[in-house]
Amino acid sequence: MTLVNPNFAKELERFGEDTALECFNCGTCAAICPLIYEHFPRRMIRYIQLGAKDRILENAQELWRCLHCGLCTQTCPREADPGEVILSLKRFVVDNWRRS
Repeated sequence: MTLVNPNFAKELERFGEDTALECFNCGTCAAICPLIYEHFPRRMIRYIQLGAKDRILENAQELWRCLHCGLCTQTCPREADPGEVILSLKRFVVDNWRRS
């Protein structure tokens, strides 16, 4: 069962992310991503929006597949900066790993 934390997006701001709520899940980032892996990074951004922190931690290994090529950021119509969101999620995961 997934626990929902409505304040999760706000919590991520300390890791640098502050644009995930700008995303309206159009899928442009997933379409341009060279990974073409199950809607990455769109799925991770949706987890933030839903407050599904545990889903991000369960799928943390996927974050390190990101090449930070910038294609998702360049094509985002809402300027949500998906690449920076992924980088912030990496910081979040590392911080959680240190605390465990």
